[in-house]
This record gives sequence, structure tokens and C-alpha cells, in this order.
Amino acid sequence: MMRFENKVAIVTGGGDGIGYGITERLSSEGANVMVVDFNSEIGSQSVNEIDSKNPGNVRLTVGDVSQPKTSLDAVKNTLDTWGKIDILVNNAGIGGINGNIWELDVEELDRVYQINLRGVFLFCQAVIPHMVDNNFGRIVNMASTAGKEGNPRMVPYSSTKAAVIALTKSVGKELAATNVLVNCVTPAVVQTKLLEEFTPEQIKYMTDKIPMGRTGEIKEIAALVSWLCSEECSFSTGAAYDASGGRATY
Repeated sequence: MMRFENKVAIVTGGGDGIGYGITERLSSEGANVMVVDFNSEIGSQSVNEIDSKNPGNVRLTVGDVSQPKTSLDAVKNTLDTWGKIDILVNNAGIGGINGNIWELDVEELDRVYQINLRGVFLFCQAVIPHMVDNNFGRIVNMASTAGKEGNPRMVPYSSTKAAVIALTKSVGKELAATNVLVNCVTPAVVQTKLLEEFTPEQIKYMTDKIPMGRTGEIKEIAALVSWLCSEECSFSTGAAYDASGGRATY
């Protein structure tokens, strides 16, 4: 029996990058996965690719995670298709524009917040009642080492990822007496298209701080997330798990 056989997952931002890797990993271990992505073309292509390997267990909901309708649509589509929700991976996120705080418009903070934090809030809010009723749930939120340390010229990104860590700790405590566990992953630099939003200097700054001297790989993040989504993870909630090549100091 595969680890996620008969389990149902929602993965936001699942059409590309780390989200694609997580979807592929969960699907390969038997999970049925509802991918949520704002890009219908990329999302459809990714779902078709993964579904071709494991026919029938990956579907797509198109929408902006910052909008309540998207989380409600994703939940409805998942329940209509598979009847339950066991796993939620809040992966969707953006890097934002690089610049000193006095150089950025407040609208840039709002833009990054909408995806990185509001989206996580909305999906947790929509999914948790179903998990509690089902007496099982695993929620994994994608944060960042930047949320712990604060990267210069990345205030919107760093501050919203710090908020995701705090949200995780709060919700984990709220659900501690249930079988719904909530954790987050705090990667350092991972080789994805998100890096295209950062300058070469910014990438060098982040990579130089990693004792292992390299960026992380998508498959490494997907492996950690898949464990946090599993029943093997049974005594951990409200925690932040590093995947930082030794960068994180707490």
C-alpha cells in the first residue's frame, strides 16, 4: 500500500516549481490531488503530465488564491470529485519587487501580502472544518528562511513569510486537540522560476549564506513536505521545518 493511497490533497500553486514537485510526489505515492493555479495553461499542462503517470488522480481548479471564491471553488471541486480533504499544501507565493522599503510603493506590500498570507488564511479557513469533521488533516504552509531572518531589499516577501510562520503556530495551537496538524517549511534558496523575480546580487546574497554552498532542489522540499502530510507525522504541529542547507540558526 502506498503512503497516500485513498488520501485527498489540495496543493496551491501546484502547476509549477515547488508546487509541481509536491503534486508529483504526493500523486506518485497514491494521493488524489486538486491543483490550484491562476495560470490555466500551465496548470492544465502540469496536471496532464502528472495524470498521465497516475491516471485519474490529479485535477485542476483555476483561480487567484487571494480571492475567497478560489478557495471555496477548490474545496467544492475536491469534495465533488473525491468526497473529502485530507491534506492541504499552501504553496502559492510570489517574491515581489526588490528594493529598499523607502523605494517601494505600499501597493507592492499589498500585492505580495494578498498571495503569500491572505491566500494561506483563506485556504486554511475553507478546508479546516472539513478536516475536523473527518477527524484527520495535515496542513503544510510554505514559508521561508527569509521569514526568520529578514532579507534586505525584500521587506514584503520577508514580512509575509514571517507572518506565515506565525499563522502556522497559531493555527497549530488552535487545532492541537484534534487530529489536524499544521506545520510549515522554511526553505532557503531553491532553484525555481521564482528566482527570476530576484536580482543576481540578491540570489548571491542568499546563496552565500548557505553553509552547504548550494541552492536547494525541488525534490528535497517535496520529500520533507510529503512526510509532514503523512500519518507518520503524528506528534508535531505548529512547527517550522528548515530546508536551508545549514543557513537557519533557529
